[in-house]
Amino acid sequence: MTTVSSSTSTSSASSAISVTTSGTTNSSSIDWSALIQAAVDAKTAQATTISTSITNNEAKISAYQTLQSDLKTLYSGLTSLSTAVVNSLSTSAFATRAASISSTGDVSASSALSMTIKSGAATGDHTLTISQLATAHKVSGTAQSSQTDELGYSGTFSIGLEGGSTSDITVTSTMSLQDIVDAINAQTSTTNVQASIVQVSSTSYQMVLTGTEDAADISYSSTSGDDIMNELGVTDSSGGFTNVIQEPQSAEFTLDGIAMTRDTNDISDVLTGVTFSLLQATPDGTSLNISIEPDTSQIESAIETFVTNYNAFRDEVIAQQATATDGTADSSAVLFGDGTMRNIMDALQNALNSTVGGMTMADLGLSFNENNELELDTSTLSDILSTNLSGVTKLLSAQTTTSSSQLSVVNTGTSPQSFTLDLTVDSDGNLTSASVDGDSSLFTVSGTTIIGASGSIYAGMAFTYSGSTSQSITVTSTSGIATQLYQVAKNYSSSTGALQTLITNLTTRDEDLQQKVDDINSAAATLQSQLETQYAKYQAAIESANSTLTYLKALLSSSSSD
Repeated sequence: MTTVSSSTSTSSASSAISVTTSGTTNSSSIDWSALIQAAVDAKTAQATTISTSITNNEAKISAYQTLQSDLKTLYSGLTSLSTAVVNSLSTSAFATRAASISSTGDVSASSALSMTIKSGAATGDHTLTISQLATAHKVSGTAQSSQTDELGYSGTFSIGLEGGSTSDITVTSTMSLQDIVDAINAQTSTTNVQASIVQVSSTSYQMVLTGTEDAADISYSSTSGDDIMNELGVTDSSGGFTNVIQEPQSAEFTLDGIAMTRDTNDISDVLTGVTFSLLQATPDGTSLNISIEPDTSQIESAIETFVTNYNAFRDEVIAQQATATDGTADSSAVLFGDGTMRNIMDALQNALNSTVGGMTMADLGLSFNENNELELDTSTLSDILSTNLSGVTKLLSAQTTTSSSQLSVVNTGTSPQSFTLDLTVDSDGNLTSASVDGDSSLFTVSGTTIIGASGSIYAGMAFTYSGSTSQSITVTSTSGIATQLYQVAKNYSSSTGALQTLITNLTTRDEDLQQKVDDINSAAATLQSQLETQYAKYQAAIESANSTLTYLKALLSSSSSD
């Protein structure tokens, strides 16, 4: 007996159908499931090959997305190094400021003064002496036996600070001292007067009124009913305050020999971008010495972050260049020999190897190791920042100048451009438009401010114009190493960049391939169904033939016996 069988099967194949036919000299068994599965496998073999291509493409997409993410991190970290505009709105590391305060004479610098400094504040040294601090008006009333008992007073009074807003406070006979304090404090945002209760003893409570702004007198007047503040001993019969705890006064100080007064101890209008917080008066013969300098620690930190981010990208590239022991590409290196990845690395290294203003990255303490990763000598960086900050600024960042002193640069953006800006001023001297080569949509004008339009190559650039006539002004920009790196990383990783194009194309290709797989599998399923039907008919025919054969044999046997 000859047997035909197959070990290959699928979940959709019918269970094995075996049939035996017997004649006088032979018999045979047919495995219909094996025959069906062989036909289906032949049909789906191409789908398996295509699915392998899809899997390979998915691995490439994942690798491209990793490169894309690393580049986004790289250019994000370079933002503060790519521009060097110095103003209060700047996010540049070169615009950050640090201050040191020392003292001359018997005074603690930290006890007398604290400071906050915004980006872009003017650098320099200053001398400060403080004659007196600004103080708020503070008054108190006479002792009351309880803070919660009903007082029995009914009336309305007006309260506030001299020159400011006032509010009317209504008191009813059932209100306690605490209730009156609460009513006053409910209006503090308007009146700038706060009320509180001081407990002198278990049976003695005094109301205290305090101005929330320095150098301003508390104003009070009774408008109807009982004179509430007089009843509480805060004012006398003439309306004057009975007990003044603290007189209001202005701050008096001298900066660089110039005497000044302010109504507050937090002074932000003397040096642009600098807020002085006066804490105590300086004794005669003493002074505070203030030094405002660029905060180079921010530059150092930004460069260290850049090195970390660059090496993270470089390490991913190295992983995609890995080889197996036989010298061929490693199975994990799905982008081995990829042209776009190579172009990105070439562009980044070209930027790093550029010379700007006679300086290179080596002047910053940057160098490549054997894997073309970056290494930083922090000692070299610290030295160059302390001796040639202007050179470092030019080496790294974008620089923009104009041919007219009437056009000031507010921001260069991270993609600086050189061009001629045509400014139009109307007969009243108002700036009405700014255009390049006749296109006024590239810049928006608001008053004297000119801003590069979002989405254009001038996005991020901003200027102010102080002129009163129409004119054409040349704008010249140069790009430092950080600016160049920023542009490369951003362009390649953007939503319209080369990496995204590759990702999109592979994704579309996979969708098309998956459709082919689905079509093949669908056709294979149809074929399987057809074959199962067809072979079932064959089986039925064989069974019918066997039945007939059995009958004939029985008939012949019966005839022979007769």
